[in-house]
Amino acid sequence: MPVKIRLQRHGKKGKPFYWVVAADARAKRDGKFLEKIGTYNPNTNPAQIDLDVDSAVQWLKNGAQPTDTARRILSYKGVLLKHHLLGGVAKGALTEEEALKKFDAWVEEKTGKVDAKKEGLAKADADAKAKALEAEKEINEKRKAAAQEADAEEAAEETVAETEEATAEAPAEEAEDNKEAEA
Repeated sequence: MPVKIRLQRHGKKGKPFYWVVAADARAKRDGKFLEKIGTYNPNTNPAQIDLDVDSAVQWLKNGAQPTDTARRILSYKGVLLKHHLLGGVAKGALTEEEALKKFDAWVEEKTGKVDAKKEGLAKADADAKAKALEAEKEINEKRKAAAQEADAEEAAEETVAETEEATAEAPAEEAEDNKEAEA
């Protein structure tokens, strides 16, 4: 029975979530599988991958062939490296301790790179939020200044209107006084 290590799609439309499974090559994509090896969530940045490394290595030893995407995921998590190192142990080129040291060093280096990427993304996100906040504050200041100018203009127009009314009423009162004086 030919065995494939492949992805089995779950999740909803537009939000895929995958199980990494060892399945018979003749089975349907989302059908019967032999063992669930891990999960893969491409919706996050960086993608979240949980994988049982030892189980995946065991399936590779037994002759399972990964699909292209599954091969990339296994490589990203170090499964192919561990399989390669254990092949060297079987041939006598390495001891098991040396192989584990090499694998652990590679895992630590990889985690450092992933953590650096996460920190970089978090910093970029924080910078974008700070820029947006500054832009919003600037717009609010402009709005306040425009509102104050509009209030000042209204007040100036009101005082001009009041003075015009006062000057218009004064000659009318004088004219009435003159009429009364003549009569």
